[in-house]
Amino acid sequence: MNGTQTLSRALDILFAMAEADGALSVSDIAQKVSIPESSIYRFLQTLEQNGIVERRGKGQIVLGMRILDLARSLSQQVHRELVPFALPIMETLTTATNETSLLFIRSGINAICIQNVKSRALIQYSTENGRILPLHLGASSKAILAYETEKVIETVTEKLSKEADCEALLQDLKKIREQGYALSHGEADQDVFAIGAPVFDSRGSLIASVSIAGPKYRFDEQLKLKSIQAVMDAAENISRKMGKQ
Repeated sequence: MNGTQTLSRALDILFAMAEADGALSVSDIAQKVSIPESSIYRFLQTLEQNGIVERRGKGQIVLGMRILDLARSLSQQVHRELVPFALPIMETLTTATNETSLLFIRSGINAICIQNVKSRALIQYSTENGRILPLHLGASSKAILAYETEKVIETVTEKLSKEADCEALLQDLKKIREQGYALSHGEADQDVFAIGAPVFDSRGSLIASVSIAGPKYRFDEQLKLKSIQAVMDAAENISRKMGKQ
């Protein structure tokens, strides 16, 4: 096995463990990645030595704390690249719609606001960077969740208490993917409307959502049509800045 194949197999193991969202046995990993258990042991030994995986209990393997360092570094890199590109586009979006614009990214099963540009309207929607919302509530969050992996969506729906709520959410996410944007009325904040659209990187992977939010009473049909297009254009412009072809 050459170096490229070895790296590919090691990555397969890490991806399998990440998708499992919990501890796995060696046999579980071998089954998921179709590698003999004897080879899995060798890979795990190297990964464990570097802090990438850890052993928990008898035969249970989990991702190691070193992963957090890598994730933190990647998150900081994305923020450094994403916010400078997004901010002038968000300022243009706020000017065009006269509503507050927001930039959200996923953090676990939540969405977190990393940038906002406040409206200059006398009555406006106001929030702070660092605001956390559940992924199943609001246009900013749902514009992210709709384009996430099946595993992430499944994890979110498992947190909902009613089967009807799960089905309604899945139908909503399907509609968002079909139309390319999300709408919400008073879901995350009472008397507030929001429109959100996904932002992608050069690989076509979801990295964020851009949205606007404002008082529901202003959201008439004329503003709705104008704002939906403005938000979608902003999301597309940010995506292109991030390398999307």
